[in-house]
Amino acid sequence: MRPVYLDYSATTPLDDRVFEAMVPYFRENFGNASSIHAFGRKARAALEESRETIARCINAPYEALVFTSGGTESDNYAVRGAGMAQAKKGRNHIIVSAVEHHAVLDTALDLRTKGFEVNCARVDETGTVDLDHLRSLANDRTALISVMHVNNEVGTIEPVREAADIAHAVGALFHTDAVQSFGKIPVNVEDLGADLLTLSAHKIYGPKGIGALYIKKGTIVEPLVTGGGQEGNRRAGTESVALAVGFAQAARIAVEFAERDSIHIRKLRHELREKLAGHRGIVFNGHPEKSIPHILSVSFDRTGIDGEALIIGMDLRGVAVTSGSACTSGTLEPSHVLLAMGRPEATARATIRFSLGRLTTSEEIETAAKALEEVVRAMKKR
Repeated sequence: MRPVYLDYSATTPLDDRVFEAMVPYFRENFGNASSIHAFGRKARAALEESRETIARCINAPYEALVFTSGGTESDNYAVRGAGMAQAKKGRNHIIVSAVEHHAVLDTALDLRTKGFEVNCARVDETGTVDLDHLRSLANDRTALISVMHVNNEVGTIEPVREAADIAHAVGALFHTDAVQSFGKIPVNVEDLGADLLTLSAHKIYGPKGIGALYIKKGTIVEPLVTGGGQEGNRRAGTESVALAVGFAQAARIAVEFAERDSIHIRKLRHELREKLAGHRGIVFNGHPEKSIPHILSVSFDRTGIDGEALIIGMDLRGVAVTSGSACTSGTLEPSHVLLAMGRPEATARATIRFSLGRLTTSEEIETAAKALEEVVRAMKKR
């Protein structure tokens, strides 16, 4: 049986068109973009064209985009870099939502060792940030508020613009992690009110190892990586032109076909939800309406089902799924996102995240639903 991949929120396969665009920059056009000779100038032109393509996709000026090694570095750069810069102005307070990716959450918490106060804004049972609580936490010492655009575990679309307005009302910067939204729903830095915005290539059928941070003009962010003048003195290190070219190609394709892909994926998600709805004790996580169609998170409530065994059982039947974030799926800890949403620990552990992509088929949905039925039946017989 052909394996079924339903973990597109963890990573995506490289699009053939992206690979083809990258190949020349691994071979004949291999120059260092910082060199002033012909090889370097050709590499620089490709790098800046790629930057402009991606920036255009989020309605940003090209010079506002800094290439990084991926979403994690971009999140670290935004939170730590902006926080340290703002601390020089007497602002040493950071607010993050309780359901942020650990790249944001752990970085913010680590800043406590640097004298920062860090608060987590509550979320409701759908995973939506509580704006009243967020507002109550903000004050004139707040340096940064970070609320992700789309939650990577349950798919909820957060009220980012409203959160940005709260930040700006107290003179704070606003950051949003758009890793799971970019290429799926519109991401416009002006509409979102973002001062800082995180992107990643490998979630949109691009290469691993490259991401970007949008930094609004006039926003001061202390660099994490020093030792060179690359990226406008904001991120040292020789740029990977090939990866940048691949990122740009992936972004262009994703944005151009986002609506078509979403229609296809929404239909498949509905099919999957209908097939799973009959399971006893099943709970669907995330906002029922304000969510992206690419993610379907389900938990088993009060049924004694072991979450790790669920994932292994599905894998043994050729279906690749996970329990939540790929960055923490190797741990045995229950999802902090589901706990923040009020799920009991046992329920949070007994969770599967199905994430669908443009290559997913109805046949794969059928296979996944049958596999889950077999796994649950086998576990209940033990």
